[in-house]
Amino acid sequence: MSHLIRVGVLRGGPGPEHEHSLGSGAAVIHAIQERLTDRYEPHDIFISRSGQWKYDGEEMEIGELPARVDLVFNALRGHFGEDGKIQSLLQSMHVPQTGSDTLASVLGINKLMAKKIFKDNGLPSPYFQVLSSEEIIRDPIAVVRKLFQSLLLPAIVKPVSGGSQLGMSVVCDYGSLPDALVKAARQGREVILEEYVQGEEASCLVIENFRGQDLYTLPPIEIRRQRVALHKVADHHHKSEIIIPSSFSAKIKAAIEATARKIHGLFGLRHYSKSDFIIHPKRGLIVLEVNTGTGFTDNSLLPKALHSVGSDLAEFVEHVLEMTRGR
Repeated sequence: MSHLIRVGVLRGGPGPEHEHSLGSGAAVIHAIQERLTDRYEPHDIFISRSGQWKYDGEEMEIGELPARVDLVFNALRGHFGEDGKIQSLLQSMHVPQTGSDTLASVLGINKLMAKKIFKDNGLPSPYFQVLSSEEIIRDPIAVVRKLFQSLLLPAIVKPVSGGSQLGMSVVCDYGSLPDALVKAARQGREVILEEYVQGEEASCLVIENFRGQDLYTLPPIEIRRQRVALHKVADHHHKSEIIIPSSFSAKIKAAIEATARKIHGLFGLRHYSKSDFIIHPKRGLIVLEVNTGTGFTDNSLLPKALHSVGSDLAEFVEHVLEMTRGR
């Protein structure tokens, strides 16, 4: 019997997105077990919130990993999973891994560095300013007083480094600003205040070397939020509808796809990425952020976009594993 490639599927992690990562990792393991067992042998690499590692349910030391797996599928999210930490650790152990490398992960998750790359390459993004988390924690009211003359509301408040919507608030009045600043400050060293741009939301996923294309873009995804009055927009968890294929014009779709491919290349991303956009009625396409990781559950955008082009998660997982093996 030929040797099966041992795939360690990393999931969980010490960050706030622990639960999301558990589901994504489980989906990857299921995809391998369902269709890829002729070549791959999946192993559940669980990382607890406290940082304890387990291999198929049994405790293990991190240093044992190279002897137990041939490569790693990274299903971790946010802190530790997308910020370069796990990437650096695996690179130091010479364990092949899916997704972007250390530098690209650091650039992608740091909103300030990402905005500089967008600006330097002519990609419009929302106006912003950066504040010290230490200063906010010390006296949030004093910080708000300084902002009173320069900040237009509504605005988005979020940590400079972080995944998903952790620590993020949409603020419509100055009375809500101190709590929002403190919430974001607790997630990292710096906080970014960004203009709230109203328009149509879109996401676009890029996959390398897929279906005969160097950078294949899945159809742009339209995200329709439940319409609310402006004074209620601070509730950014209101219901949304995922539209695939989107109702965007052919021109807008082409612009989204071209920009997502450009971003993937500018950041030196690897294997796959997701970029988020706003289409403003007057300013056109505006880049919000880039993500080096994504979700893999049925409710995540990637599987939905794959299904829209006749593919599925198992095909994607197989493709990424083959790329990781250098094939």
